[in-house]
Amino acid sequence: MAGVLVHEWIERSGGAEKVLDEFVHCYPDADLYCLWNDAPDRYPAAIVRESILARTPLRGRKALALPAMPFTWRGLENRDYDFALISSHLFAHHATFAGGSAELRKFVYVHTPARYVWNPELDERGNSLPARLASPFLRKVDRKRASEGASFAANSEFVSSRIERAWGVQSKVIYPPVDVVRIAGVADWRSRLTQEESQLLSSLPSSFVLGASRFIPYKRLDWVIKAAEKAGIAAVVAGSGPEEKRLRAMASAASVPVRILHRPSDAMLFALYQQALAYVFPPIEDFGIMPVEAMAAGARLITNSVGGASETVVQGVDGLHFHDDRWESIAECILNIDSVNTARSNNYDKYSVGRFHAEIATWTGIEAATYVNSVEPQ
Repeated sequence: MAGVLVHEWIERSGGAEKVLDEFVHCYPDADLYCLWNDAPDRYPAAIVRESILARTPLRGRKALALPAMPFTWRGLENRDYDFALISSHLFAHHATFAGGSAELRKFVYVHTPARYVWNPELDERGNSLPARLASPFLRKVDRKRASEGASFAANSEFVSSRIERAWGVQSKVIYPPVDVVRIAGVADWRSRLTQEESQLLSSLPSSFVLGASRFIPYKRLDWVIKAAEKAGIAAVVAGSGPEEKRLRAMASAASVPVRILHRPSDAMLFALYQQALAYVFPPIEDFGIMPVEAMAAGARLITNSVGGASETVVQGVDGLHFHDDRWESIAECILNIDSVNTARSNNYDKYSVGRFHAEIATWTGIEAATYVNSVEPQ
């Protein structure tokens, strides 16, 4: 069968890209469409086609390009596709193909209905002037195009409920793929570090809470620093992004030791999960891949009681949920984290990559390529 994969835009890192990676593994012969491709070496064997936006000054300027995106997805080149598997967190699910036959089956895996448009309270980027001006029209168009006959899957129960409220359609829940087999297969990730990384890890405070994600406002890494201060414990914040300068300023002014680690390797991140007193994940997230990674590494977790992470972290077993959506509540959880057993959780198996492949194949009815787990020895 001839297939096509559709994705908003391709970046070098991100949870949506990890899902796309597995779509490519499932259907390696499928073509791939995106608005623009900022990681051209990511899929060397795939035919990747960029949209017309990639050849304009709007390339990469997500907020400014927002009003043009729904129209850009219409009438894509059709190469006799039998199915389209779409990864959507903005408007990729609007995709149609020129001259597409009625037999073309369309499957949409939804990371979230566009937060900019439907839930700006969950993402400050939705409060930009272009997003505010365009949202009323875009909501109307978005709901109409979601009713065009696709089959929908959501990455969490939280997102499935939002899909129904926004678009009025039902969706199957398929949790995203997380490389839990590889992470849990290494008892001590310090053994996989370079000498430089080992020295860096040894230089960190003996007890610290960890915040790690992209450095963008809605991830609320500033809450990790504030909560650590209130609890009187050191903090380590790992990642990269536009908030880095502000977070470094907060770290310098903090009353407790706060270290900012720029873009750690996978091995370093997993070692941080294992060494931290707790991994703190403050946002109201659609799913949250990093909490599941931390769980597989053996970390205790502190997550919001609202959002997808509350589905994966069992209160009192894997970690604690903070309530009231306040950073002060995180500080209370830090002080009570010893109520959670330090033994490794086994609550991560249902998020494995192999399970994801099987569920995607069952949902679409299209056999996926065989996936072979690469388990790292302990």
